[in-house]
Amino acid sequence: MADNQFTTHTELFGLRGKYALVTGGTRGIGMMIARSLLQAGARVVISSRNADTCAEAQRLLSEFGDVQAIPADLSRHDECQRLADLVQADSERLDILVNNAGAMRREPLETFPDEAWDAVIDLNLKSPFWLVQALLPALRKAGTADDPARIINIGSIAAIHVAPSPNYSYASSKAALHQLTRVLARELGPQHVTVNAVAPGVFPSQMMDSTLDAIGDTIAASAPLRRLGRDDDMAGAAVFLASRAGSYLTGAIIPVDGGTATTASGIH
Repeated sequence: MADNQFTTHTELFGLRGKYALVTGGTRGIGMMIARSLLQAGARVVISSRNADTCAEAQRLLSEFGDVQAIPADLSRHDECQRLADLVQADSERLDILVNNAGAMRREPLETFPDEAWDAVIDLNLKSPFWLVQALLPALRKAGTADDPARIINIGSIAAIHVAPSPNYSYASSKAALHQLTRVLARELGPQHVTVNAVAPGVFPSQMMDSTLDAIGDTIAASAPLRRLGRDDDMAGAAVFLASRAGSYLTGAIIPVDGGTATTASGIH
């Protein structure tokens, strides 16, 4: 039996003293995650493209802990580097990086424009890679064998099964992000950094508003658990991966989707 026995919830799931960056943390799933990390005791930096949105999210989240907002267009390499420089100027250690910023474009197959494809790939796939590159010194500094630094990539069940309504660039970018997660997990594990991904199902968010207005009830009814995702579903997954409870997990893709992807026809 191991010498270290945890007896309290706080020891397993608490994040007091940890420093986290959540991209796309001003709304939707990103804000759910930022709030959960704050409530667990972490100090959190959030980022998104719009300065006003950042300021409002910081105001709302400040109720739950120490939060800072930094506007940045993370579809650009130079902006990823600028954000990383600001984070590392504040602290030489970064315990938790949540790559959540993302975009979706729906266009017909025959006319899907190059700029739409590139915009989605730049933000959903290149941005997480650029941020890992730029923040690796701080992640290495924070990680130890017993308590590694954490990279949490936000993927999608669109990368696990084929949705009835195809989304070419989005699904492709998230599938690539899942594989990047595995590749980085193998490389960074010996450096005391874990890399995992959460693959959300359908959660109420600005990105999904029009879809949910049209077929939200149908989507909920198709899930084995017969509902959409809730804030606490995403909070639980994020805190688990960021905390001591998730310290021996790396290279995993965790669906948080009510069972949709893994029980869909043709998925085993």
